[in-house]
Amino acid sequence: MRSPYDIILKPIITEDSMDKMDLGVYTFKVVKDANKSEIKKAVETVFGEGVKVARVNTMNVVGKMKRVGANQGKTPNWKKAIVKLTEDSKTIEFFDGI
Repeated sequence: MRSPYDIILKPIITEDSMDKMDLGVYTFKVVKDANKSEIKKAVETVFGEGVKVARVNTMNVVGKMKRVGANQGKTPNWKKAIVKLTEDSKTIEFFDGI
């Protein structure tokens, strides 16, 4: 069994994700083979007992082709999780200072 800290890799901090934080929606990069129920349990465990997840949306992001001079390569594929908290949930404190 995986630890909740192994499922959530890092938060995704973009202009769009920062605008959605006011609505209680947070975006994370997660392990590719994690499912929605594992992600829900991981977020509730990692960020404290006052955090309650209402729903989780996931998407597989395809890596892009990159080029450096004559060499071509591809960035790896990864999984994104968009987590919406319930209205009575407290906010995730990690994002408060950003």
